[in-house]
Amino acid sequence: HSFFPSCLLIEEERHVRANDRNYNDKFFYADNHIKTSKYNVFTFLPINLFEQFQRVANAYFLVLLILQLIPEISSLPWVTTTVPLVMVLVITAVKDATDDYFRYKSDQQVNNRQSQVLRGVLQNEKWMNVRVGDIIKLENNQFVAADILLLSSSEPYGLCYIETAELDGETNLKVRQALTVTSELGADILKLAEFNGEVICEAPNNKLDKFKGTLYWRGSKFPLDNEKMLLRGCVLRNTDWCFGMVIFAGLQTKLMQNCGRTTLKRTSIDKLMNTLVLWIFGFLVCMGVILAIGNTIWEQEVGRSFQVYLPWERPVSNNNAVFSGFLTFWSYIIILNTVVPISLYVSVEVIRLGHSYFINWDGKMYYGQKDTPAEARTTTLNEELGQVEFIFSDKTGTLTQNIMVFNKCSINGNTYGDVYDEFGHKVEVSERTACVDFSFNPLSDRKFTFHDSSLVEAIKMEEPSVQEFFRLLALCHTVMSEEKNEGDLLYQAQSPDEGALVSAARNFGFVFRSRTPETITLYEMGTAVTYQLLAILDFNNVRKRMSVIVRNPAGQTKLYCKGADTIIFDRLDPSNEDLMDTTSEHLNEFAGEGLRTLALAYKVLDRDFFEEWMTRLLLASTVMENREQRLADLYEEIETGLLLLGATAVEDKLQEGVPETIACLTLANIKIWVLTGDKLETAMNIGYSCNMLRDDMNEVFIISGHTAAEVQQQLRSAREHILGLSRVSNTADEEKTEMFSNDSVFEETIIAEYALIVNGHSLAHALEPELEQVLLETACLCKTVICCRVTPMQKAQVVELVKTNKMAVTLAIGDGANDVSMIRTAHIGVGISGQEGMQAVLASDYSFAQFRYLQRLLLVHGRWSYFRMCNFLFYFFYKNFAFTLVHFWFGFFCGFSAQTVYDQWFITLFNIVYTSLPVLAMGLFDQDVNEANSHRYPGLYRPGQLNLLFNKRQFFLCTLQGIVTSFLLFFVPYGAFSLGVRADGLHLSDQQSFAVTIATFYFICLFYCFCLRSCYCIGLDTYYWTAVNHLFVWGSLAVYFAILLAMQSDGLFSIFPSQFPYIGTARSCLAQWSVWLVILLTTAVCVLPGMAVRFLKTDLYPTLTDKVRRLQKASRKQGPREQNLRRVRRTSSRRSGYAFSHQQGYGELITSGKNMKVVHLHLAPSDKVRALCKQVRDGLAPTSEERAPF
Repeated sequence: HSFFPSCLLIEEERHVRANDRNYNDKFFYADNHIKTSKYNVFTFLPINLFEQFQRVANAYFLVLLILQLIPEISSLPWVTTTVPLVMVLVITAVKDATDDYFRYKSDQQVNNRQSQVLRGVLQNEKWMNVRVGDIIKLENNQFVAADILLLSSSEPYGLCYIETAELDGETNLKVRQALTVTSELGADILKLAEFNGEVICEAPNNKLDKFKGTLYWRGSKFPLDNEKMLLRGCVLRNTDWCFGMVIFAGLQTKLMQNCGRTTLKRTSIDKLMNTLVLWIFGFLVCMGVILAIGNTIWEQEVGRSFQVYLPWERPVSNNNAVFSGFLTFWSYIIILNTVVPISLYVSVEVIRLGHSYFINWDGKMYYGQKDTPAEARTTTLNEELGQVEFIFSDKTGTLTQNIMVFNKCSINGNTYGDVYDEFGHKVEVSERTACVDFSFNPLSDRKFTFHDSSLVEAIKMEEPSVQEFFRLLALCHTVMSEEKNEGDLLYQAQSPDEGALVSAARNFGFVFRSRTPETITLYEMGTAVTYQLLAILDFNNVRKRMSVIVRNPAGQTKLYCKGADTIIFDRLDPSNEDLMDTTSEHLNEFAGEGLRTLALAYKVLDRDFFEEWMTRLLLASTVMENREQRLADLYEEIETGLLLLGATAVEDKLQEGVPETIACLTLANIKIWVLTGDKLETAMNIGYSCNMLRDDMNEVFIISGHTAAEVQQQLRSAREHILGLSRVSNTADEEKTEMFSNDSVFEETIIAEYALIVNGHSLAHALEPELEQVLLETACLCKTVICCRVTPMQKAQVVELVKTNKMAVTLAIGDGANDVSMIRTAHIGVGISGQEGMQAVLASDYSFAQFRYLQRLLLVHGRWSYFRMCNFLFYFFYKNFAFTLVHFWFGFFCGFSAQTVYDQWFITLFNIVYTSLPVLAMGLFDQDVNEANSHRYPGLYRPGQLNLLFNKRQFFLCTLQGIVTSFLLFFVPYGAFSLGVRADGLHLSDQQSFAVTIATFYFICLFYCFCLRSCYCIGLDTYYWTAVNHLFVWGSLAVYFAILLAMQSDGLFSIFPSQFPYIGTARSCLAQWSVWLVILLTTAVCVLPGMAVRFLKTDLYPTLTDKVRRLQKASRKQGPREQNLRRVRRTSSRRSGYAFSHQQGYGELITSGKNMKVVHLHLAPSDKVRALCKQVRDGLAPTSEERAPF
């Protein structure tokens, strides 16, 4: 291992010794230098050229250029291939260099950040100079430079707080705690410099939530887990300083491991083009073989008679007609090479670049609040945006804002939060609605808004139930309060739900001010009140509730409880039945609006009963066998006979326009799957808020099995139910089920709506090879799919499953590092840029600030890009076939001698000057319908999903059309000129005049086709003819005639007689009226039949696009009409579950005092119960293995 870099070996475990670079260097661990760029000054040219010539077309034209240098087979000068090839290489190289330069600048910005590294003394070092084993110091609000083991911090017990938005998109703070033995090192530089502990841990991996290792120090070993690690990309918050030891650096950090390598994404049109180019090459070879055989026969039968005038040169001079045919084959390969257009790739890149700029410049996708425009971070996937069938979305920060707002509540049977006008009619709350005045409360939060003033009046009138309601919210939580300035409170909540509830209590006069391990201090309507904290009955996913037991200054002991309404209602005193029914109705109303609900209750405890219960709790906490069940039974015992106070309704604020966007995309036949790390209840609640889940759905299937067999049974049952089949009990039935489920057409015929919700542990089994097909088939039969508790790797696996098996274009959208894997896996990755970090944006192909912009990205930019690219390709292939195949027909009249029809300069400039700009204008600016109708009729998106606008069938049609056009272009003028004469009696049929005439025919015919096609595409209306279109079309015609007359002028001939031999031909030919009549005839014969077919097809068999285009044309004549777009509202009456994103274990952390600053308390002597509480805390708090139950 000491002789070879670790990159050449599979690292099974890592050995890291603190402050010992010599020891660590022999393992060749990665340093902290980040490099995502591919080139440097010296390697750019060779590597870039090597990459470019890996493209079949570039390699083909390089071989063609070499062939043109052989005089025996080349009838065209080498410049005809060199100019287009060099242009392609240069333009691509400049684009690649520019992209790589921006990556380099980004790398440098990160690598040059400063960090304090311990080298005997603390000194500033650049991030790229940090090494594994170094001890570094972090200060408040600094980014973590590498994956480090937390050693000590400024907070008690070695705690520190971090924000992990860059990793998981969550802005709420997380707690990390150092080992007790290392936290004693504190900020003592000498002790830290002498620290020589060795860590043996897992190899680098991408698991953000797991870490296993052991610290060996002073002859002892200490277990390490993820709670002791600070990962690169986190930000230190509310902690003055901390020290850590680098475990993983640079590309081996978990953040960078999740980013992975940037894979080359290619669109379906790219893949189709590669196939078509191979077919075209095969067609070219066939034409070359036919003409070579023709040359062999002609030389054998006819050519011998002309040897006196055209003697054969060596090596054909010994009458070898077959060898002459062989040379002719290569000559025609050179002449007909334009049928494989190298300029196609340049034109495609230019069009894609233009479409990318249209996205970047779109003011309707600009988010002013964050000054964030939309950004196309790649230029290669624009048309793929018009073909998306599956969207995989994260929840937190993508669909939601990760902001909780106290919206409504029910207290003692009365609801608060709605606003009514003077007539008693309910008014919808908007930004213009007046807010409640909280000026009576000097400690209120100015950012908090509430619109129902009746609740404030109830508070001021000192209604007992209202005061008890907010007292519960101010006491029953695990929030920490920080007050740097008098009255300037900052709440640090481990979940945004808790923060919203405590902030609400604060604004309504019950201000949570501070806490110690044994007390909670409130300011109740301006009066300081301190409660003794006797116990916390912590939350877990089974209990779905949390409780606190406190004693007020009057000596009264109370239990306050909040949790899921179904759980709380089962524990209410029978006397609360009427109030429970009323509150239940209110909860249904809140849930119908998509609000997250909690029920609140309390209980006055008898002193003797509580003392006896506390004694039993202490005993249960100390036993080793079946401890958790005993504690749960005791919690259950005391949390009975509760008195209902009411319920809260918190809005998990969706991003603006999310329900409308999802509804519109669903109408476009796009399936949206939500993949979230949140728990089941939270994910379902958001599903109802977004209208992805509705009450009128036929069935919502929840897959929650813990074994593979259970998951398989649940999936099969769901599938059988959807398909309407009886229970499968024999092989024949199973075969029948397989037949139906594998039939994608059958999926389309399912009218009923179903939803599938899969839990994380069940998804792990469902993604196993033997079950993944069952999962996919069942999910694709459902209208809505939600996967919760999903790991980053599982997100990528789900995307890969659909991508591989459904052969559909997939799009993944997210906002955190935990979404990077699926963003990179999907065909298209979209990053949400906002307050949740930038890792998803850096890994994405497109980025913007709000989910609602996805609708415009797909239905407008994506659909237009696909439509334009398909039209461009159709006409590009058409014009090249029509241009090139004239040589094929001419071969039968020139003895198969590989003589060209056109002037060599016309051949050279045809694709890069004469015909490039008009077709580019079509590819950049053409529209079938405007953007308003693109939104109004989502069904217009369907042709892209079915790949109808350009496919192999369309290619054969444009090939056939090109062959027919080339036939007419050659034979109509040939027939007209074969016996024609000029006005002065001279023949029209010399080769040069014929070449100029055919070139002009073709050019004008092509532009007639283009102009008529453009008019047809917009319903015979020139609404979309921009100034650029006019400039490119008429300008190209003018440039053609200008260059034609200039190159065939006397002046250029006198200077370069061998390069410009067509002296005066253009002037002489185009001066004849018969030439212009033939031009008109040829154009009519080529264009009119095709246009007639199109018009008949539009009238007799109109598509949705045709119908919308007619409506659009009619509406323009009638003038604009006002649009009243209705907001999509949630109408479900489903009761939301325990929508409270709380984590287990915070109660123990609070009562242990480990997360609090050291304060001096002056407490009065406590009673027996108080002493018992303290004994329990002191006895159980220190070890993580024996967590305190409260």
